[in-house]
Amino acid sequence: MTELENLSLAEKVVMAVFIPIFALVAGAEHIIAKLTGSTYNEVNIVVYYLIIPLSWTVMVDYITMMPFLTLMYIIAWIVFLWKDPIRFRNRCDWAFMKSVDFLLWFKKIGWNYIVSSVIICVVVPVLVYIELVYAIVNLE
Repeated sequence: MTELENLSLAEKVVMAVFIPIFALVAGAEHIIAKLTGSTYNEVNIVVYYLIIPLSWTVMVDYITMMPFLTLMYIIAWIVFLWKDPIRFRNRCDWAFMKSVDFLLWFKKIGWNYIVSSVIICVVVPVLVYIELVYAIVNLE
C-alpha cells in the first residue's frame, strides 16, 4: 500500500489541492535559482526570510506612518550577513534545513511536509498580505 492509500477522503482532498500548490511554488523557486545561478535553498531563504518579511515591514511602515521598521529589518540583515564570515550559500543551507525541521515538527498535529509547507509558507503569507492590503486601502 502506498502512503496515499492510507489517507482518509478528506486527507486525499487536501493533498489533491496542496500538492499542485507546493509543486508550483517549489518549481518557481527552482526556475529562479537556475536563472540566477543560485541554489534552491538560497532562493527559498531569500524569498521567505528577506523579501516577504521586508515587504511586510514596508507595508506596516506605510500603515503606521512611522518608517523605522523597514530600516531596522535591513540593518538586522546587514549585521547578520556581515557579522559572521560563513558563506551566504552555507548560511542558506543551514537556515533551509532548520526550516525543514520546523515544518516537519507539524507532523505532531497530523500535517505532513507538503501540508505544513503550503499552510505556513503560502496560506499564512497570503493572509498577512490580505490584512495589510486591507489596512492600506482603508487608511483615512
